[in-house]
Amino acid sequence: MRILVTGATGLVGQGVLRECLQAPDLERVAALGRHPTGVRDPRLDELLCPDFADLGPVRERLAPFDACFYCAGAPPLGTPEPTYRHVTLTLTLNVAGAFAQGNPGGRFLYVSGAHADPRSRVMALRVKGETERALAALPITTIMLRPGGIQPVDGVHSPHHGLDLLYRLGAPALTLAVRLMPRYTTTTARVGRAMLALAREPAPPAVVENATINRLGG
Repeated sequence: MRILVTGATGLVGQGVLRECLQAPDLERVAALGRHPTGVRDPRLDELLCPDFADLGPVRERLAPFDACFYCAGAPPLGTPEPTYRHVTLTLTLNVAGAFAQGNPGGRFLYVSGAHADPRSRVMALRVKGETERALAALPITTIMLRPGGIQPVDGVHSPHHGLDLLYRLGAPALTLAVRLMPRYTTTTARVGRAMLALAREPAPPAVVENATINRLGG
């Protein structure tokens, strides 16, 4: 398989990229992002794009791929709604549309969030739900992953200093939660392995909740 990973320098994307590079059946992995990943692997290509609103510099390199693992996004806490909507909805759809155009037989796997709903009163959940609905209307196979709490593992860390500190302080509680509450918490590694399993599956589901992420990525 040939996989495009978007947002590979973020917390989730780091874990997903790591799992991709450990998968023996991947022929090529490309990381689309604003910054270099710092990872060295002969199968890895870096597609640097300062602004996902303008994909011109990399558009011709967005094919051919079997799947796009979209892990980019903005933290919901502390991000104003207009900015969150631009990053979560507008930029995601721009990348997804370009991917669909270049890879009509490909799959677009989007890391959404638990309880995403376009009718939600919670801003982040509402915007995520609107993004899911817009992606589902694209003329390619789309899969929405809805993880709950995500524990960074295997050296993965948040690029946001404040969030990274919170994850470090909360690591014991998260470890326990992943073990005791598989319906609500998962890990970066399990998300990555679940995405790979869904990319291989002949008829994947359109929506994958946290418990299924753990089953596929366990």
